Amino acid sequence: MDNDRASRILAALVREYIASGEPVPSSLLASLAGVGVSSATVRNILARLEDEGFVQQPHTSAGRIPTDRGYRFYVDLLLETRRSARTRQAVEAQLRRDAANGVLVDDILTHASHVVSQASRHVGFAVRPAHVTAVFDRVEFVPLSSTRVLVVLIARGGHIVQKVIDIHKPLGAVELHQAANYLNDEFRGLPLYRAREAVLARMTEERLLYDELLERALRLATSTFSDLPAESGFYVDGAASLLEQHHGLTLETLHTLLQMIEEKQRLIRLLNEYIDGQGLTVVIGAEHLEPSLRPFSLVASTFEAAAGTGTVGVIGPTRMRYSRAITVVDAAAQAVTRVLRAQN
Repeated sequence: MDNDRASRILAALVREYIASGEPVPSSLLASLAGVGVSSATVRNILARLEDEGFVQQPHTSAGRIPTDRGYRFYVDLLLETRRSARTRQAVEAQLRRDAANGVLVDDILTHASHVVSQASRHVGFAVRPAHVTAVFDRVEFVPLSSTRVLVVLIARGGHIVQKVIDIHKPLGAVELHQAANYLNDEFRGLPLYRAREAVLARMTEERLLYDELLERALRLATSTFSDLPAESGFYVDGAASLLEQHHGLTLETLHTLLQMIEEKQRLIRLLNEYIDGQGLTVVIGAEHLEPSLRPFSLVASTFEAAAGTGTVGVIGPTRMRYSRAITVVDAAAQAVTRVLRAQN
């Protein structure tokens, strides 16, 4: 949007609609936006914004409400000036008190999800780095005896898992090397949990009866993946807030989100799809990959820990207090990173 006056009017409209939940009339915007123009001029600007897809009018006589594109414009403005040292310091102070009492990373993340939920009045969550978020790079099998094998599982980023398994039948170094080559060719680049799922699915294929190398490789892989955690540590707080102030959401929509939170793994997979690198991510309404989540917006930010990258964030209706949500999520992620670094 290249018109400064239209930008200020749209920003004022989004702020007012978030605060009131009611369509915003042009007469009110003329005073809120501080642009010094008449209501008639504001109406003309709103008509253009509606044509461009930034606002919509629920009924002919009503004011306007923002569309997902309007929210996105507003959020992009906020992202330019999102830092709040005061909020970060307050969150960090509480997390440091937790750390001083000898609590674990899990306890810190539990508190972080509570902080962002309370501050935003939406569902807060935190995801701990774990093997599920690691990407499979390669596996090596080292014979220790006729039936005992050292497994070295290497994930991208340098994460290494070592374990000793008993395969209950003699296998030589050449056979183990062939099995490792097969698994590395088939599954390199997949998240570990997806590699495990693929292995389990292939174990049911009839061709295992006819392919000795495949059968051997998949049985070794099953033993390799068996002790890895099924999912990342996922901490959630404030789910009841969706029911207390549902912002016009249907019960079916609320149920869908609550079910996804309960399943956890679906939400973690979506986060992995959304988050590309470090920093803040905001997904608004129609931008969601999952159609059932389009009545909601998500604000998330990454934090750094010894085990890798984790996430702190909030989920709430598209009529979200984005300025507050962005500030507290960004601050919490920075605080978690600093506290965890201080523990190492």
